[in-house]
Amino acid sequence: MARTVEFEQPRARGLGVIRELFRAMRPKDWIKNVFVFAAIAFSEQKLWLNFPSSVAIVAMAFVLFCMVAGSIYLINDLVDIEKDRAHPKKRNRPLASGRLSPLVAKVAAVVFLGTAIPAAFALDAISVPWTVEQVPWQQVDFGLALVSYVLIQGIFYSYYLKHVVLLDVFTIAAGFVLRAVAGAMVLDIHITEWLLICMGLLSLFLGFAKRRAELVLLEGGAGEHRRILQEYSLPMLDQMLSIITGAIIIAYTFFTTNDNLPETESDFPLMLATAPIVTYALFRYLYLIYQKDGGGNPAEIVLGDRPFTISLLLWGLISLALLTFGS
Repeated sequence: MARTVEFEQPRARGLGVIRELFRAMRPKDWIKNVFVFAAIAFSEQKLWLNFPSSVAIVAMAFVLFCMVAGSIYLINDLVDIEKDRAHPKKRNRPLASGRLSPLVAKVAAVVFLGTAIPAAFALDAISVPWTVEQVPWQQVDFGLALVSYVLIQGIFYSYYLKHVVLLDVFTIAAGFVLRAVAGAMVLDIHITEWLLICMGLLSLFLGFAKRRAELVLLEGGAGEHRRILQEYSLPMLDQMLSIITGAIIIAYTFFTTNDNLPETESDFPLMLATAPIVTYALFRYLYLIYQKDGGGNPAEIVLGDRPFTISLLLWGLISLALLTFGS
C-alpha cells in the first residue's frame, strides 16, 4: 500500500494558484515540443529561409502542443496523485503536496484542451488554403494529429498503457514522433522516414533512461510508487540502452548519407560532419545516467548539464549553417 505524505502543505491562494498551476503544467518539459520544428528544419525547400511565415505557423503549432502537453501533465498528476505522494521527489509537486486544488487542475485541463484543439483546426485552415484539388481531410491533418496526441498520451497512456511493460515506453516514444509528424502536417510537407526513425529511437532511449533512473531512485520501493516498475530491472534496461544507443548512431548516419533522401543527396552532403557531435551527446547522456544517476528528467539534463547543453547548441548551429549554405 502506497504511503502518503505526513502532512499536506498549505493550499495556494490568489496569484499563488496561478503559480502552482503553471508549475504543475511543467513548463521545463515543454522543451520536448521542439520536435515540431524537425520537418521545417530539414525541409528540402528550405522553408525557414525562403518562406519566413512558415516559421511563424510552426511556432503556433509549438504553442498549441505546449498547451496540450501541460493539460496532459495535469491529467497524469490527477490520476497518480496518491502514488506521487509515495515518491521522494514527486510528492513535492503542486497536486501531490496539496498546494494546488484538484478542482482547479481539472478545470484548467479542460479549458486548455478546449482552446488548443479548435485552434489546431483553425491553424490548418490558415496554413494550407482550400483549393479545388484538395480533399477535406487534408485540411484538418494537424488538428487530427493533435487530437491523436491527446488520445494517446492523455487517455490511453494515463489510464492504461502506462501499466503495460514496454508499451509504456513505446507510447511515450510515439508521442515524440507524432510531434514531428504534426510539424510536417501543419505545412503539408514531406518528412523523411530516417528522420522519424532517429526520433523514435531517441525517444525510446530517453524513455528507458527514465525508467532506469526511477528504479535507482526508488530502490526497493519502486513497486509502491508504480507497479509497472516491478517488471523492469537494471540489467534489462542497461542492455536496452546499449542496443538503442548503437541503433541511433547507425540511423543518424543513414539519415545524413542515404542517397534516397533528396535532402542529403545533393543539398546537404556535409551533415555527416555532425555525427561525432551526436555520438558525444549520447555518450555524455550515458555518463550522466551511470555516473551521476541522472536520466529521470531529460529537460533537467538539457538545461542543467553544461557539456551536454553546449553539444546540443553546437549541433544546432553547425546543422543550421550546413542546411542554409551547404550544397
